[in-house]
Amino acid sequence: MASTSIETTTTTTTTAERRGIPGAQFVEDVQTYLTQLGLDVNSALSFLQERLQQYKLVEMKLLAQQRDLQAKIPDIEKCLDVVGTLRAKKGTGEALIADFEVSEGIYSRARLEDADSVCLWLGANVMLEYSCEEATSLLQNNLDNAKASLEVLIADLQFLRDQVTITQVTIARVYNWDVHQRRIRQATAAKDS
Repeated sequence: MASTSIETTTTTTTTAERRGIPGAQFVEDVQTYLTQLGLDVNSALSFLQERLQQYKLVEMKLLAQQRDLQAKIPDIEKCLDVVGTLRAKKGTGEALIADFEVSEGIYSRARLEDADSVCLWLGANVMLEYSCEEATSLLQNNLDNAKASLEVLIADLQFLRDQVTITQVTIARVYNWDVHQRRIRQATAAKDS
């Protein structure tokens, strides 16, 4: 009878964490994986399902942050345009007619002549008056920070999606391995009877 041996050089591949998101472990050899962790199949599947749920929760939070940033960037750009327009009209003697929102759905028309400063909402019911130059600088800095944060967030989401995929594949591999082992046991039990 010929004997065959299967060698497994690597049993798992681990990815390091990124900004607090733990890396998922790709399992090549389920038996070795279960032995190393000291878990049975049901415990391993429970652990992996729990990890998958954690990934989904983090993904929801990151997607909410992404939506907020994507909404914030156009607002900052619009404010920059308004301040730029005020700076361009300054000293020309030409008045600027503007419609501004007083409250939700209520607008008022204003005539602006040689505006030296602007007031910016900073959040938490705080408004400060800045010169047009300072406001431009502050808004440009905020815009750059928001775009940088969005890039990092997109990279985090891609990393997280990769971890979700790896975890789902690992769950499927562990489950399929368990099904295969049960069939082998049933076949052995059927031969013995």
